[in-house]
Amino acid sequence: ADDLKREWLAGRQAIGVTAGASAPELLVQQVIERLRSWGAQAPAELPGQEEHVIFGLPRTLRTRGTAGDGTAAGTSNPPGSTSGS
Repeated sequence: ADDLKREWLAGRQAIGVTAGASAPELLVQQVIERLRSWGAQAPAELPGQEEHVIFGLPRTLRTRGTAGDGTAAGTSNPPGSTSGS
């Protein structure tokens, strides 16, 4: 929100603010507050298209064990370590 520049918005009648799922809600609220401090009206949340997408795990992750200690199934070395250490 601190990076916004008032001159970018000079003469505008409407401003759209969008945010992806990974955008922190705090940042979105800070942007809205900054715009309101410059005289903008309260925002109206518009419905978007609802998505029902499920992403599967990559095959290599689906076949690994779940030992819970950071090791892959059938191994004794944590990922990133070298064998024989």
